[in-house]
Amino acid sequence: MKTATCIVLSAPSGSGKTTIAKHLLALEHLNLAFSVSATSRPPRGLEVDGEHYYFLSEAAFKAKIAEGAFAEYEEVYPGMFYGTLKSEVARIWALGKNVVFDIDVLGGLKIKKQFPQKTISIFIKPPSEAALAERLRQRGTDSADKIAMRLEKAHAEMARANDFDVLVVNDNLETAKSETEEHITNFLTE
Repeated sequence: MKTATCIVLSAPSGSGKTTIAKHLLALEHLNLAFSVSATSRPPRGLEVDGEHYYFLSEAAFKAKIAEGAFAEYEEVYPGMFYGTLKSEVARIWALGKNVVFDIDVLGGLKIKKQFPQKTISIFIKPPSEAALAERLRQRGTDSADKIAMRLEKAHAEMARANDFDVLVVNDNLETAKSETEEHITNFLTE
């Protein structure tokens, strides 16, 4: 089985990619480790630096951009940066593991471009934009304005679904988990 690969899970917010990523990480036979992203946003709730994200000030994030420290980064929302530190990928590969990215669509495509032979990119698609809107409302974590912003971004992200190696429609979570696991297993054993 391959090691030192990249498993990219991308989707609009609310599509289920984080739930699927957690499922995959629990499967020992896939030999996965989670890539902790860096962000310029402040921690929410009980988030821990280095576990949930590497929390950087906007100035520190921009300094890391200038020094070329990121494998990919995006200004996802105005003044709010997210990115993958090259050192995080190297750390996981040094452990002999495959890196799992739970990452926005443009970031996922950049990882695929940077490591084309070592990456499988999987787009997790909601069954419809209406279903996505309902999922975001049911979360109860965002204001109506924030949900509207996420839905606008989701429309543009779904237009990029065909740029990914694999498309998994998450209309049934257990089926989506199983399909994603199967695609990754095939990639790692080919």
